[in-house]
Amino acid sequence: LSHLHHMKTIALLVLVALIGSVAAGAYAPGMTIANATSPLNTCGGNCPSNDCPGCPCGTARSAQDPVAMCAKYSGWNQACCQCIVRHESGGNANAANYNSNASYDVGVWQVNTVNWNSCSGGRAPCDIETNLQCAIKVWQWGGNSFKLWSTCGGCGCC
Repeated sequence: LSHLHHMKTIALLVLVALIGSVAAGAYAPGMTIANATSPLNTCGGNCPSNDCPGCPCGTARSAQDPVAMCAKYSGWNQACCQCIVRHESGGNANAANYNSNASYDVGVWQVNTVNWNSCSGGRAPCDIETNLQCAIKVWQWGGNSFKLWSTCGGCGCC
């Protein structure tokens, strides 16, 4: 019984501290308060690393089927493409990743900033068709392979 009482006391103290912090203005309106078991929600969940300084593809998730996305181009190995898409973006057309060199990877195929001038006029290729065309170019620049994607090894597709 004393252990249960101790746990209730701790929970109450945490709740009081949280309410006090909110009342003191320590949290902005609408801010999600994360704990050790809940993920942060940068860019509405589109930035799984939770470190994106901006949201180049917005904050709305755009779930796409990797099989259907990869089938839009018959030139590449479909199984490899599907594995790459699942590992890179999980099929989220609005996925963004912020890299340590201050570049972004965006979209279904996580096309890097360095490629945007060559494939999307310097803009983030967030729409599905532009992202696809960029991915095809990157695949071709890699010698018609997925070797330019960091996940190619894990997919056995380098």
